[in-house]
Amino acid sequence: MTDESGRMKRARPHVRGSAALHWGKALPFRSTLAACVLIVILISFTTGSFAQRSRPSKTGAHSAAPAARDVFTAADRRLVEKAIGATCTERVRDPQGSTPIDEMQSRPSLPVNNADALAGARRAERLLPTTRKLVINAIVKLAKEYDLYTVGISQTRIKSATARVDSVRRVKADVDARDNASVALRESRTIEFGTIFLAGLKSDEAMISVLAHELTHIASGQADSLRPLFRAIGRRAATRTGLKIQGQRAEELSCDLVGAIAAREFIKQNVSWDPLPRRVARAFEHNCVDDDASDEDHLSPRNTIRALFTLDVGLAGEIVNSNLGGGQPAPFRFMELTPAAGRF
Repeated sequence: MTDESGRMKRARPHVRGSAALHWGKALPFRSTLAACVLIVILISFTTGSFAQRSRPSKTGAHSAAPAARDVFTAADRRLVEKAIGATCTERVRDPQGSTPIDEMQSRPSLPVNNADALAGARRAERLLPTTRKLVINAIVKLAKEYDLYTVGISQTRIKSATARVDSVRRVKADVDARDNASVALRESRTIEFGTIFLAGLKSDEAMISVLAHELTHIASGQADSLRPLFRAIGRRAATRTGLKIQGQRAEELSCDLVGAIAAREFIKQNVSWDPLPRRVARAFEHNCVDDDASDEDHLSPRNTIRALFTLDVGLAGEIVNSNLGGGQPAPFRFMELTPAAGRF
């Protein structure tokens, strides 16, 4: 039994007036014996009740789940580093592997009518409706995972975020944007893509990860509706990586995480002849740079991959725990897993 501050309260036996013992009068032997028995019973009952009430609970979803979910082991850390290497190795092998962003930066600008830029623009426009749905689902999933749904991020905020995301209807190619994508929160119906970026993202999975990133900025909006989620994700990533992840860095990383989750869900929903690890790796490959520089608002590209894999170790496992690049794969299909078999 605890008080409002959490301190243990001492249990007191409640004895009604008619049953109280009056020690000032001598009682017959039988009455005295009966009284002693009654006292023993009362003490035993009270002590047992106090012990049961004061014992802290060790079970229950709310007490156990957060601790279990936040565990990050040395084995997880090794897995993350292996996954980074496997991702960047697969980028070279994959015909649809993305161009690293430092390599994009070194290239001359591409005109809007460049064939690769046009192909990228068509890909982005085709995938935009699907990505809008994936982004909202990913935001709700993360809000629940970080215990913020209906508290830090209310259903009203989710509805507002959904409306903002649904308002985005256009992808605009821009020569001057080069290797970047961006949105203007005051005019959030359009995502601007640099032509070099459009040409460098050669797969559906890569394009969805970037579209979802920009849509997450729009979902948060000028009111910063998703800031509680961004802070929670940033804190967890900082704890696990030792990197400084606050403010705008936390928002950028969170948008990347939504992008990774959206790409993963897209993979789940769409069968392909390409193996699962190759498709998962595509969501991260544009960060496989040689010039791994950071700035005040962004982690370096490789540290971005590192932070994303530490936040979702399952993604790292899917890339590492398979044979990348070997043989002709069968079409990958997902199977429903029972609780005993495993979970995603």
